[in-house]
Amino acid sequence: MPIRVTLDRMLLERRMSLTELCDRVGITMANLSILKTGKAKAVRFSTLESLCKELDCQPGDLLSFDEDEDGTGSDA
Repeated sequence: MPIRVTLDRMLLERRMSLTELCDRVGITMANLSILKTGKAKAVRFSTLESLCKELDCQPGDLLSFDEDEDGTGSDA
């Protein structure tokens, strides 16, 4: 999928554990782990908002678009 989640990088920069973020945001460890590993198919705006508030960042700091990652390599 061309959308990458960079939550692990943000956690490292903030020196925060996944467990601590779960407690602060009120998301289960399982759901946050799915998001962190890029296996999530969707994310609610309310979840994204909560993450941004706790991590003091913008949505673009947590998500990036990598056009070549889908494997097509098409320039069309």
